Amino acid sequence: MNAIKVLQFVAFTLCGASTTIAQTWTQTSAPSDVWSSIASSADGTKLVAATFSNVYTSTNSGTSWLLANTPHNFIWASVASSADGTKLAVAGNANTGSPILISSNSGSSWTTSSAPFLAWSSIASSSDGTKLAATYGGIYTSTNSGGTWMQQPVGGGLSSVASSADGNKLVVCVSSGSLIYNSTNAGATWISNSLPNGYWNSVSSSADGKVLVAVGVYNPIYISTNSGNTWQRSLRVNPTGLEPQWHSVACSADGKMMTAVCSYYSSFPSFSARTSTNSGATWTVSCTLNKFWNTVAASADGCEMFAADGVGLYTSKTTPVSKLNLAPTSGGLALSWIIPSTSFLLQQSSDLTTTNWSNVTNGPVLNLTNLQNQVNLPLPTGNAFFRLNTP
Repeated sequence: MNAIKVLQFVAFTLCGASTTIAQTWTQTSAPSDVWSSIASSADGTKLVAATFSNVYTSTNSGTSWLLANTPHNFIWASVASSADGTKLAVAGNANTGSPILISSNSGSSWTTSSAPFLAWSSIASSSDGTKLAATYGGIYTSTNSGGTWMQQPVGGGLSSVASSADGNKLVVCVSSGSLIYNSTNAGATWISNSLPNGYWNSVSSSADGKVLVAVGVYNPIYISTNSGNTWQRSLRVNPTGLEPQWHSVACSADGKMMTAVCSYYSSFPSFSARTSTNSGATWTVSCTLNKFWNTVAASADGCEMFAADGVGLYTSKTTPVSKLNLAPTSGGLALSWIIPSTSFLLQQSSDLTTTNWSNVTNGPVLNLTNLQNQVNLPLPTGNAFFRLNTP
């Protein structure tokens, strides 16, 4: 029997914040405005961001920005993006009622969806952009990219929604209370789980919907590793008093990288952002800028992050580590890796003692269910070693 081996090189800097040194956050060229929401494509190159009055897009990780020609001017509250950054959605939050706008061409043009005009608080998208979920106190879902919407049988102060990559697993938190609601069938039915009573602002999900993280005002950060069936306290900053005002949280596709941002105030001058590289087991300070952060988003690998406050939009990038997965298929092999924020080449060699690595000519296919690139290969005739390498 042929020996089939996978080599995972770790010659790159481990993705994530150092335990002693904060990450570098750089302000982008985005205009000075009151930013409310950011969403990123899986590779971190395409962004959509909203202010209270405008929507902007970027195709180069925030280096430059374009003002979107939206058909309405509302107080925009939340944005969502498909994995490739092509299908976008933006929801308004005016008390008199606001629309949900849809774009199918990365923000070049927009249409008003058939969703009712409500004071929307949050919107989430499946990786292919076909399934959408939006909260306004209750929740509406769409299975055809916003063509039609259906009100779902759950409600009462819902503030934030997150979706698995396939759009089937949804999680919503309550702005004032102790409930988290979960759905495993795109919102058709729901179950409730308890969290400590508080003001829950934001929830985020891994691609498979198993790992969830929730943050709120004056609450510790809570984690679920079983799709919301149970929750555990993950981070408590101040054991003797109030917790920070956590406003937003982002999670990588595999649920390992998490970044939470909060408002700066005198009790916590150095805790404006925290990052975990181990699904919330431990957290480190990743930003000490004195900012009133409103929102945070991340690439699928969690190594490119975007955060915004009431003035500017910032980015932070760490070097991703190559993590190659191997699985048998019918008559072959499947090699896969999370969509990276830095390009990798899949390479192959029959002998580890040589430097003669060759690029695998089979191009990767995006698996939208787990946000991974996948290459299928026939079984090799001899020993085969594989690695991911930068071009």
